[in-house]
Amino acid sequence: MLLLKAMQSVVALVKPFAMLLPDWLPAEHVLSLLIVLIVCFLIGLAARTPAGRALRERIEKSLFERIPSYALFWSLTQRMAGKDDENVWKPASVEIEEALVPAFIIEELEDRRFTVFVPSVPTPFAGAVDVLSRKRVHLLDVPFTQALQSVSRWGSGSKELVAAMKSESTFK
Repeated sequence: MLLLKAMQSVVALVKPFAMLLPDWLPAEHVLSLLIVLIVCFLIGLAARTPAGRALRERIEKSLFERIPSYALFWSLTQRMAGKDDENVWKPASVEIEEALVPAFIIEELEDRRFTVFVPSVPTPFAGAVDVLSRKRVHLLDVPFTQALQSVSRWGSGSKELVAAMKSESTFK
């Protein structure tokens, strides 16, 4: 939707150039799309520079971190892109009542319990946060994305998750 809105705002700019092209070509749309893509590409290049990174971090701290759940979504997208922090969002199966439930370890508390995020099915970006004892948390030896896919696919692939449960000794 953002791409379409950006294209609509550029249409007036490209209209004179679009008249130079044949009528059978949807020139306004094509030129608008090209300009928006070029601008996005240039912003991406600028963001890779040290000054661009510093500006992005400043904008994140002053604006985006005030938006509820921004840090959660940022962390999840970084994990899905393969840029993970070993200490965050480890896939796990947790015991809740009489069931094993897919979850992600958020942090370990000083008393050796875990804060876990239990995602909702099929929307892994919503869910509940629980604090559980060690004996109810089972670390999974699978990539973050595999665990996330199982949740978003209504549990399909859970057999592999259960098979990948590590022993209790991995927490010691």
